[in-house]
Amino acid sequence: MSAITLEHITKTYNKGAVTAVDDISFSVESGELFGLIGPDGAGKTSIFRILTTLLLPEKGSATVAGYDVVKDFQKIRGMIGYMPGKFSLYQDLTVEENLDFFATVFGTTIQENYDQIKDIYGMLEPFKNRRAGKLSGGMKQKLALCCALIHKPQVLFLDEPTTGVDVVSRKEFWEMLKRLNKEGITILVSTSYMDEATMCDRIALMLGGRVLSLDTPDNIIHSYPETLYAIKSSNMHALLKDLRSYNNTGQCYAAGEYIHFTMGKDGEEQRNLLLEYLRGKHEKDLHFTERIPTVEDCFIQLLGQNDGGAGN
Repeated sequence: MSAITLEHITKTYNKGAVTAVDDISFSVESGELFGLIGPDGAGKTSIFRILTTLLLPEKGSATVAGYDVVKDFQKIRGMIGYMPGKFSLYQDLTVEENLDFFATVFGTTIQENYDQIKDIYGMLEPFKNRRAGKLSGGMKQKLALCCALIHKPQVLFLDEPTTGVDVVSRKEFWEMLKRLNKEGITILVSTSYMDEATMCDRIALMLGGRVLSLDTPDNIIHSYPETLYAIKSSNMHALLKDLRSYNNTGQCYAAGEYIHFTMGKDGEEQRNLLLEYLRGKHEKDLHFTERIPTVEDCFIQLLGQNDGGAGN
C-alpha cells in the first residue's frame, strides 16, 4: 500500500511566473525511506508543504495515508510528523518545554510516548533545561526530530534536516532515521547532499520542479550510460582546461582530487588517443583510471541531457 501518492501535482508562484512543481507524479510505499534529492530551487520544499497540507496544489491530487491533502487536511495533520528545513521550535523555551508543548498539541505526554523517542532524547536529556536557542546545530536537529515524533506519526516528513550540520551529526542523524524506518515509520526526506541519497530505499533526482530519475540508488548508478574516468595531475587547472578543449569530451568536471570525464565516442582506440593527448601535456604525473559512478555523477549526467549540452 502506498503511504504517499502524488498525481500530476503542479505548483506555481508569482501568478504563474515561477513553476516550482511541474506535473510531478510518484508514490512512496508504507515503511519506505524515500529521498527527494536535488539542489535549492528543485521544488522539494513545495512538495513537502503540499503533502503536509500547508500549500494547495494548483493541479493534480495527492494523498497521505490514504487521505486527500485538500479534503482531509485535518486528519492528515494528526498522523504526520514534519520537520521543516529551518529550525522552527521556540528558542526561548527549554528542550523539555518544547517537547512538552508539542506533546500537548497532539493530546499526549512525553511519558506516554517516551519509548518512541528515548534513543534520540537520551542524547538531549542532560541538556533538558537548556534553552533551545542555545543548542548546537546537531542538538537542535535532534530536538526537532523528537518533537516531530512525540505523537507517534505514521508518516515522517523531513525537509533538508542535515543542511548546515557537521559531518558527524549528519552521520548520527541518518543512523537514527534508519532505526526509525526499521520500526515501520514511512519517511520522506529531502536533501541537497548527493552522498545521502545512498541511505534511502528509493530516490527521486529533482531539478527545476521536475523528476529527472526515480529508482533505487543502485539502479540509478547501474543505469549510468557511459564509462566514467577519473583523471588527475599536479596541475589540475591546466588539466581541466586541456580536457575541456579535447575534441572528444563528454562530461568533464572537478570531483574532489580528480576530474571526472566521459568521452563523446568511447572505446579502446579513443581511450588510447586521449592518453596520448594527455601524456603529451602531463607526462610526469598523470593518473588515469576508470571509476564507478556515484549518484552525483548520475545527476550531472542527467543534467547534461536535460540542458542539451555536455555538462562541462
